[in-house]
Amino acid sequence: MSFADVLDILYEDNHCIAVNKPCGWPSAHFDGKNETIDRLIKAYLKEKYKKPGNVFLGVVHRLDKPVSGVLIFARTSKAAARLSEQFRLGSIDKVYWAMVDGMFTPPAGTLEDWLRKDEEERHVEIVKPTSPGAKHAVLHYEERASHGGLSWVEVRPQTGRTHQLRVQLSHHGHPIYGDAKYGSRHTFGPGIGLHARSLTFLHPIRHEPITLTADVPKTWRGRFAYLLPRETH
Repeated sequence: MSFADVLDILYEDNHCIAVNKPCGWPSAHFDGKNETIDRLIKAYLKEKYKKPGNVFLGVVHRLDKPVSGVLIFARTSKAAARLSEQFRLGSIDKVYWAMVDGMFTPPAGTLEDWLRKDEEERHVEIVKPTSPGAKHAVLHYEERASHGGLSWVEVRPQTGRTHQLRVQLSHHGHPIYGDAKYGSRHTFGPGIGLHARSLTFLHPIRHEPITLTADVPKTWRGRFAYLLPRETH
């Protein structure tokens, strides 16, 4: 089987490549033990272009292991620097879809909190603004549909904190489906009900805006069919 058959490639040129990351996969390797998306893409590029030696791939952002959706990598060091700067400045428009407990009141609004990461526990908590290590976190949400105690909500993070959407939604009474780490009582295989639906960025060389959209996982079509309109699949 070719590596191209394994990957759902959303965009590819000489400067960057983006995939629809499946849930349950780490975005990038740390200790060299687990198979990761960046390694799969490197193997794909090596195979496709018959590249000898190592293949450069710049990690410019990550998605949590249980999260699916748009994940972009740089293919050159110049593209990596420019894309990383866009993420750092918050100029990239990120849209997530989340399946959460409960209904939102009001159905659209902004959540603003202060977060602190516990490195040992690999857990993020809501703290007071004056707490040591506290980081400001802002997200905007809009409820799209609700049924049977669950809601489909579109979330646009203004900041890019670790586990931000997961901990903020849970703290405000809406844990993400399947996210036991942050209070969900449901199980959802290797994933959770959080999907990076779209990403809009400026091309690192041509400087034109590009929007990439990722289909939801097949598991969503079964579990959340009553919430998602057919055309969103």
